[in-house]
Amino acid sequence: MPFKTLGLSDELVQGILATGFVAPTEIQSRAIPAALSGKDIIGSAQTGTGKTAAFVLPILQHLAKHHTKTHHCRALILTPTRELAQQIEDAISTYGRFLHTRTLAIYGGTNMQNQLKRLQRGVDIVIATPGRLLDHLERRSVDLRHVQILVIDEADRMFDMGFIKDVKKIVSHVPAERQTLMFSATMSKEVRDLMSALQKHPVLIEIGERRAPVDSVRQSFYSISPDRKMELLLFMLKQKELDSVLVFSRTKHGADKISKRLEKNGVRSTAIHSNRTQAQRMRALGGFRNGEFRVLVATDVAARGIDVEGISHVVNYDIPGFPEDYIHRIGRTGRASATGDAITFVAREDVDSLRRLERFTSKHFPLQHYPGFDYTKPAGPAVAPGAASANALMAETSTGQTRHPKTHSQHRQHHPRQQHQKKSGEGHHGRPQQKRRFRGHSESKRLEANASSQELRQQAEGKHTHSHPDKKSDWRKLIGEMAEKFTSKKRRKKKFRE
Repeated sequence: MPFKTLGLSDELVQGILATGFVAPTEIQSRAIPAALSGKDIIGSAQTGTGKTAAFVLPILQHLAKHHTKTHHCRALILTPTRELAQQIEDAISTYGRFLHTRTLAIYGGTNMQNQLKRLQRGVDIVIATPGRLLDHLERRSVDLRHVQILVIDEADRMFDMGFIKDVKKIVSHVPAERQTLMFSATMSKEVRDLMSALQKHPVLIEIGERRAPVDSVRQSFYSISPDRKMELLLFMLKQKELDSVLVFSRTKHGADKISKRLEKNGVRSTAIHSNRTQAQRMRALGGFRNGEFRVLVATDVAARGIDVEGISHVVNYDIPGFPEDYIHRIGRTGRASATGDAITFVAREDVDSLRRLERFTSKHFPLQHYPGFDYTKPAGPAVAPGAASANALMAETSTGQTRHPKTHSQHRQHHPRQQHQKKSGEGHHGRPQQKRRFRGHSESKRLEANASSQELRQQAEGKHTHSHPDKKSDWRKLIGEMAEKFTSKKRRKKKFRE
């Protein structure tokens, strides 16, 4: 089906063909006609299926058909990240190159004065992140009373990042009579509840399984101990087919650390995350696009705005804590019907995350060893590979041996320090026991009782003391003398204080 049959203008189709696209994707062919008819839409499809064009093209068609010279914003697109806002602005400029549409992306990390000047001159489409748009609303530098089309992109990520209250506040400034479009890779119950409050009789468009990535992505899971992840990554990068690699880290500090270690080993790489300035992030993305950097290390927050053609491999250096993030991560490759590879490193502490991912996708992901990598070097325990499910992973070591739980006696033998502490008079939880104070006759009774109990223990153990009645009376006499000395010492101290 060509784009012309979707009801788009000749100028818009000409701009689409200039980008190299010939036919629409499934989400585009179903969403564009419904949007052009003025209906509200809930679109759900896997990452990399062309959701951006599915709402950008209807907006451009509507504004071109109802062209006015007003300075007011007529279309508002809300996105969770700066990168995604920049990506949408680029798409609008590319598809609408033969149209006269004024577009502005509003996000943090850039000079607000430049945004204020552009807003004063007038714009047709505003693409914004919630935080910066609220700043403009407080300054009254943007007027949303004339918005005709509202788009909420990546609504699930809006919830994850805590932007949903800001979104509701922004929507309160938009006219109630409007068209509302929502597109997302995943659709949770919270998202559905939100859209039912914001939309009127929306058309639900679902492409493929919401909990599964596109079929063009090959997924592999490799067992590795945490201290050998970098070693395995460097071994993989020796292969020429890994020419454009996107590596995901769970933390910003981890992303910087991975990038520095790769650079130290001769691999051109850069990192992108929320701590970087907008100029640094754009420079990193530009360098990755043009091949200056072979590896781009990113966090999940920045992942939603990474739209780079030709990413050959996605490597999950750290397995994500949420299955939805996994779907978005690997959706960076295999885009627009191209093929791609997704590789995930799995350490022992990642077993629970792997189980959640299997339950979420209703698939089993067998662990395996990476071909050619030497796993025999001494390292920390890694998850054993094999066809066994994730439930059996906790009982396996990196060599495939089963780890049995230790008995209490084995545990005491394995931890001699703990055993020594118990003998040295430490109480429960390692706290020292308080010693009771004995005075006078009580001290004599205590010493006698200890001696008697020691003798009884020796008899129970088969050790005969061969005590003689005369010897027994001797040590009792000795105990009495010691008690008397103790009492006398206490009396002298008391007298000295007085």
